[in-house]
Amino acid sequence: MTVPDDLELVRRLGVLIESIHAMVYFAPEPQAAYAELSLRGYWRGYFASRAAPLGAAGPELVTALFGGFAPQMVARAVPQVWSVATPQQVQAARLAGAVAALRRLLGKDWLPTVTSAAELTGLCLGALPLPGRPMAAAQAGLPRPDEPLAALWHDCTVLREHRGDGHLAAVASPAWCGPNRICCRATRSTPSSSSTGAGTTRPGRTPLNASAAETCATSRC
Repeated sequence: MTVPDDLELVRRLGVLIESIHAMVYFAPEPQAAYAELSLRGYWRGYFASRAAPLGAAGPELVTALFGGFAPQMVARAVPQVWSVATPQQVQAARLAGAVAALRRLLGKDWLPTVTSAAELTGLCLGALPLPGRPMAAAQAGLPRPDEPLAALWHDCTVLREHRGDGHLAAVASPAWCGPNRICCRATRSTPSSSSTGAGTTRPGRTPLNASAAETCATSRC
């Protein structure tokens, strides 16, 4: 395979992994599970569920590791969410909600495919380097479920966080602080359904400086 072919394959795999993982932020089942824990409002559920593998993390750690949210936005949810539910309770609710949503979306006919896919993602996790990837390491440190659908979602979540950790490491420079890395995607006219970057813009501010814009124009990532 040529390098362009390899990149295209990696991107296709990334879309598949993201599709399995990211529905946890949009499907009704996880949101209902958080509501049962009295985590009211979308963002309380989001910050609590994604941060739960870290333990009862404070707002500074969550802001640093998530990388795309204004500190004051994070602080409106964290650490207050931990007085409502423990990280372990939130982890269980997140997994149960994700599995319920995937089961509804995929149906029973996909079970053999799910089982095979979970075997492959399990092999990926076994070879995945975790140094310098704190969000991926935290998720990988949770027990891997036995049930194939739950295991597949768990694995895809580790892989997705591994990608996110890598993105933050790659853009850790003054030119890419704040929303600049988010605006790079918009500059290249790449559609995105992500809420990353929420709370980081201000009226009258030009978030993308010349250096970052030039990098965007030449980047292949």
